[in-house]
Amino acid sequence: MIHSDKNQQIAAGIMQLFKQHGAADYDGEPVTQSSHMIQCAMQALAEGGDMELVLGAFLHDIGHLLKHEQPTEAMGDYGVVNHEGIGAAYLKQHGFSDRICAMVDMHVQAKRYLVATDPGYRAKLSPASLQTLEWQGGPMSDTEAAAFSRHPFFEDIIKVRRWDELAKSTDTVLLPLSHFEKMMVDYLNDN
Repeated sequence: MIHSDKNQQIAAGIMQLFKQHGAADYDGEPVTQSSHMIQCAMQALAEGGDMELVLGAFLHDIGHLLKHEQPTEAMGDYGVVNHEGIGAAYLKQHGFSDRICAMVDMHVQAKRYLVATDPGYRAKLSPASLQTLEWQGGPMSDTEAAAFSRHPFFEDIIKVRRWDELAKSTDTVLLPLSHFEKMMVDYLNDN
């Protein structure tokens, strides 16, 4: 029971971040932080993603919510430098798997990879995402892309990145946050 109580507290803490900071604009995009992250998870659900893939998609931008809880460096008006690393470290500390943490930690690198390797991908980026690309190092070099493609969770990371670009709709009917809170508790209890 102690294990379950701890996991409920972890999930409740994450939900508190969403409640306190999720209504903020998603840094230059037409949706809120919460809406973006829920939409990303809903993309994973729609494609039949397993629990870890859905949670990776849901939590991929948690570092933007954590900026209110710890000192961070801003990317102009477009969020937080290293939000991906901040989010992955937080999740690792709270018992989430290497796979989920990799999806969070590497989704920015996935953007750099896709811009470098997929000719049509850059055209799909929003103006805000193009701005942050410059802060994030621009397109990967051939050497960087080759190394990145060998990441053990490469396919999952790329999926989350592609869903990230689709998760900016202003008229999507969203699943409630409670759906993901229960999923996190179930996941943490099983792992």
